[in-house]
Amino acid sequence: MTRRPTEVRSAVAGTGPARHERPAIDEAALDAARHADRLLAAARRLASPRWGDALARVPDLLRDGDLAELRTTALRARASFGPRDSIRDALPDAVTEPFRESIDRLLKVLARHELEERG
Repeated sequence: MTRRPTEVRSAVAGTGPARHERPAIDEAALDAARHADRLLAAARRLASPRWGDALARVPDLLRDGDLAELRTTALRARASFGPRDSIRDALPDAVTEPFRESIDRLLKVLARHELEERG
């Protein structure tokens, strides 16, 4: 059986407990938000307007987003580490690598949750 996009989204967002009632997800998202704050500060400090604009909403979305928003935000953040025009080219490893690791951790926790929800 193939799931339609709305069914996939509802499996992620769910109608069950709130995000804070899923401690592993909430903890991973808050950790990623802290690293996103540092990354955004570095982008602004180093006068990187492109990355500053791209990252502007990321910390807040990671802190306050529901599960669907978390997944979308994390996927977009991870895409910034692409093979061309990577965020690593503009900002120091001291802030990009911890952010990437925290985003990867968040994506793994979300994937685990999605599998559990599907049964």
